[in-house]
Amino acid sequence: MLIPRAQLLKLGEHLLPLAARTPFTLQRIALERSLNQIFAEPLADDAFEALEGNWMRLEVADLKLAWCLSCDRKKLRIAEQAPVQVTIRGNWREFLLLASRQEDPDTLFFRRRLVIEGDTELGLAIKNLIDSLDPDMLPPWMWKLLQGAGEEVALAGRVQATAG
Repeated sequence: MLIPRAQLLKLGEHLLPLAARTPFTLQRIALERSLNQIFAEPLADDAFEALEGNWMRLEVADLKLAWCLSCDRKKLRIAEQAPVQVTIRGNWREFLLLASRQEDPDTLFFRRRLVIEGDTELGLAIKNLIDSLDPDMLPPWMWKLLQGAGEEVALAGRVQATAG
């Protein structure tokens, strides 16, 4: 029996906080391998050159997760601590809305649901990079999962907005 998307999202809400308990070395290995595989084509095309020699901190505030991300010789690198030039912070739902393209990046940043701190020019270059990435580079099953979860989060947000 298939689990409805709303129930799957509720399950995710309970499981996601466990990620903060995962040793950082495992997080780093999993993220580096996954990101470098998924973004192999844009990396080869220098799409991530804004991060070449620069560090960005990505913080998922409500899950108490953070990673420092850089690009080195066309490979994404993850570190626990680094001399970051820019930080992008938000809650997991906002990052899901961004990744699933359910919400425009400009809207998320303008409404301060995602926040850029530090080198604003680098932050805007990264925001534009995220916006330019083609979801077709993801495996179809992953894009479908992201879209479905994003649609549920967007729907829940609209329901909450009309109720409040």
